[in-house]
Amino acid sequence: MKKKFSLFLVLVLVLAFSQVTGCQNKGDASDLTPVTLSEVAHSIFYAPMYVAIEKGYFKEEGIDLTLVNSAGADNVMTALISGEADIGFMGSEASIYVYAQGQEDYMVNFAQLTQRAGNFLVARENAESFDWADLRGKSVLGGRAGGMPQMVFEYILKKNGIDPSEIQIDQSIAFGNTAAAFIGSDAYDYTVEFEPFATSLEQEGEGYVIASLGEASGYVPYTAYCAQKSYMEANAEIIQKFTNAIQKGLDYVNSHSAEEIAKEIQPQFAETSEEALIAIISRYQAQDTWKGDTVFEESSFTLLQNILEEAGELTERVPYQDLVTTKFSEAALP
Repeated sequence: MKKKFSLFLVLVLVLAFSQVTGCQNKGDASDLTPVTLSEVAHSIFYAPMYVAIEKGYFKEEGIDLTLVNSAGADNVMTALISGEADIGFMGSEASIYVYAQGQEDYMVNFAQLTQRAGNFLVARENAESFDWADLRGKSVLGGRAGGMPQMVFEYILKKNGIDPSEIQIDQSIAFGNTAAAFIGSDAYDYTVEFEPFATSLEQEGEGYVIASLGEASGYVPYTAYCAQKSYMEANAEIIQKFTNAIQKGLDYVNSHSAEEIAKEIQPQFAETSEEALIAIISRYQAQDTWKGDTVFEESSFTLLQNILEEAGELTERVPYQDLVTTKFSEAALP
């Protein structure tokens, strides 16, 4: 395995989390159970979770939630292993890497949220039509090696008969900084961006959204919630209540308009205009981004491992029954 996540196994530092982005502290929390959730990024892509926060679904389930933006799957995993977080939210490939490293108290995925990639291909120049073959010989700002954004991008390229080596893919820019790098240098023809950066580039006249990686890749288990096996065994009731709240968030986004969802999650994205929120949410709704339930099916886990193998990041398959449980998701169904 090329990507080494042994750092997860030796890193026990206490992270200085600086971005506490959404705490469930409405009213008297004395009778609520505190739970710290570490998220991989704070993105409109995860709207159902923010709806659950703003609508008070976690509080209804008896949870006093602290949400921490850890800015990267490696930081989320470190937070879980060090005990700084109870539950992690990220791409499930991270749990596979850690399991493969021999970690005994590994992470178990218990609820899936998104079922498509949430990033978009942004071009320097607009084009009436686009074909993935247009990327041959071009320069693209991509994601880090071994992460879902980059692996899904490569998966799409291969689906379209393109060898990633035919493209100059810059993987050196940190997540969240690629849009600024794209604006600051004319060295790149394209950039792969999450929201709100894709829409911001378009609105500022700095780029054009020309393709959805979510549509091009098909259904992919992009992000899920996980916890250490020991925590889950000792706190099954908390995991169930947490899953119940997420299911309520999914029910809401799958039954309400982009305008209604935007109003609910606006406090989570104060720097983003309501108009932009509506546009982004509409784009995600159109590509069927969010699951109807949180069940992480075995076929999805198999597809994930296929993508990891194709990217050269997995040399041996890991067992679905160890890394995924569906009992909480099934119990949370309406």
